[in-house]
Amino acid sequence: MIKNELNTENAKTEKCILVCVGNKNAALDQSEEYLQELELLASTAGAQTVHKMIQRLIYPDPKTYLGKGKIEELGILVKTKEADLIIFDDELSPSQIRNIERAIPDVKILDRSSLILDIFAKNAKTAQARLQVELAQMQYLMPRLTRMWTHLTKHAGGIGTRGPGETEIETDRRIVRGNIDILKARLKKIEQQGEVQRKRRGAKISISLVGYTNAGKSTLMNALTNANVLAENKLFATLDATVRQWQLMDEEGHYFQYLLADTVGFIRKLPHTLIESFKSTLAVAQEADLLLHVVDVTHPEFEDHIQIVKNTLTEIGVIDKPTILVLNKIDAFPEKEDETFADFENNWISKEQWPVVFVSAANKTNIEALKNLILSITIKNHDLKSRF
Repeated sequence: MIKNELNTENAKTEKCILVCVGNKNAALDQSEEYLQELELLASTAGAQTVHKMIQRLIYPDPKTYLGKGKIEELGILVKTKEADLIIFDDELSPSQIRNIERAIPDVKILDRSSLILDIFAKNAKTAQARLQVELAQMQYLMPRLTRMWTHLTKHAGGIGTRGPGETEIETDRRIVRGNIDILKARLKKIEQQGEVQRKRRGAKISISLVGYTNAGKSTLMNALTNANVLAENKLFATLDATVRQWQLMDEEGHYFQYLLADTVGFIRKLPHTLIESFKSTLAVAQEADLLLHVVDVTHPEFEDHIQIVKNTLTEIGVIDKPTILVLNKIDAFPEKEDETFADFENNWISKEQWPVVFVSAANKTNIEALKNLILSITIKNHDLKSRF
């Protein structure tokens, strides 16, 4: 079922208006930062942002997300900006989507979750990633079914598919539930094959790179292993867990064998269906002996990103694993009058429970220091040396 809501391959670039409800008690720049991230998501999906709208409320309107006046203003903006779609920064309920469509007809309505699902569908390359995205799409679709989804009956037999008095939407729900069961079974089979492959790799030390999306994980993997992993300045450029064999040698000439895995990046408000669907991809983090938590220190909200990653790691049950905090992109560290880089470095080393390393993966700055720290932790926690 994988499909792209924003299809730019055979059509013109779609113009979008981004909408966010910011808590009136929170700082305005927080809402602006959220919309900047949403704009990057929209750009990754292939849309051009022509306007951003923020309304300050205690909480979104349960009927139309925005207040009545803002909905009217949004309708006018759609016409003046010639927008093709409106993207909301939160997940909308089915009733909110219907009410907004009634108030602003003839424009596509997307919420943050459907946008992220679209990007995942666009970037899914392997069979496992495609199945995971399709499963997440189906799970997202289930509570939003309307009569527009009756085309799904094409995937089921005609005679006997509808019980007495069963409505079209009930038929569609039954078809979607059946598809979800099929997708789960196919994913389970792939996961079992992956477990067999992991066992065949032998007693190698497993290291998993985790972090907020676009933090530089793939670039760091390339710097460590001289691999040729895709590294783009786009959100969710990596969906599949890319695994590379790697080795380090200690001062005594002993080699340690590693499996280094790059994982899908995390993000604020990541749809729960995606976390559930991608747990099999994140299994490399669950099984890892060591985590490299990669952080883009140039991002103004990097501390918030660290917490989001920690929350997600907690959700998949790996928060207590040995971890190295890798603060990346130090070559572009913003100059501050009240804080030198040395002050910043000392502050993080003193307050973080795990070891901290400051690197530039792009320039390979301090990569050797990171390798030495990995080796030190390996020697402390493992006895897996082998001579060549």
